[in-house]
Amino acid sequence: MGNETHILIVDDEKAIVKMLELMLRKEGFEHIYTAFTGKEALSFVAEHPIDIIILDVMLPDGSGFDLSPKMRELTSAYILFLTARVSDLDVLTGFATGGDDYVTKPFNPLEVAARIKAHLRRTESAPKAEQSPRETKRYDFGRFVLDEQAGELIVNEKVVSCPTQVYLLLLYLCKHPNRVFSKSALLDAVWGFDHYVDENTVSVHIRRIRERIEENPSKPTYLTTVRGLGYKLVKEHVR
Repeated sequence: MGNETHILIVDDEKAIVKMLELMLRKEGFEHIYTAFTGKEALSFVAEHPIDIIILDVMLPDGSGFDLSPKMRELTSAYILFLTARVSDLDVLTGFATGGDDYVTKPFNPLEVAARIKAHLRRTESAPKAEQSPRETKRYDFGRFVLDEQAGELIVNEKVVSCPTQVYLLLLYLCKHPNRVFSKSALLDAVWGFDHYVDENTVSVHIRRIRERIEENPSKPTYLTTVRGLGYKLVKEHVR
């Protein structure tokens, strides 16, 4: 699972970086890189393909929350925040700035490995969810198209960057159009039972989808809210 996964650890505490690197190698990950400042990390991401970024929130040259959107301009890698901040606002800030998951300090390094492996299991199984060749791998909603085989979101005929967890949530909704899903149902289906995140996570990712597919994210017509029940991806827009 991990032999071809490229991981970047960004933290200024060298002991933590070394601990994570040793643990990840023990768990079978071979391509591990390190950075100790935000500037160093951003430069590395600009020049190398990365699948997973373990990103400390408190860096010597700025906040990981500020760095994450800049990384998102360069990569759709899975971003796992390391944070000593535990308030709901801090967690939501992490998701809103482009993060996919978080672990609070102090942490067990095996938990980080477990989060990474769970993410890899979901991404590896996602394309296999529908095996029949008669079933479409391209979901056309008129204004936007989700191409599952290419792993691309195309809006108005232009490919739009889409972080992994945002992509997986949209893919799940595309596979089940016109069905209403509660936040808890989406958490179970997309994040899985092994994730310790609350339902606000879904709201943040729904917003991130709307910012990509809707003409006006504040007045969505594709990904709508069904009051008291949840969310629905409307299919009627297909031409």
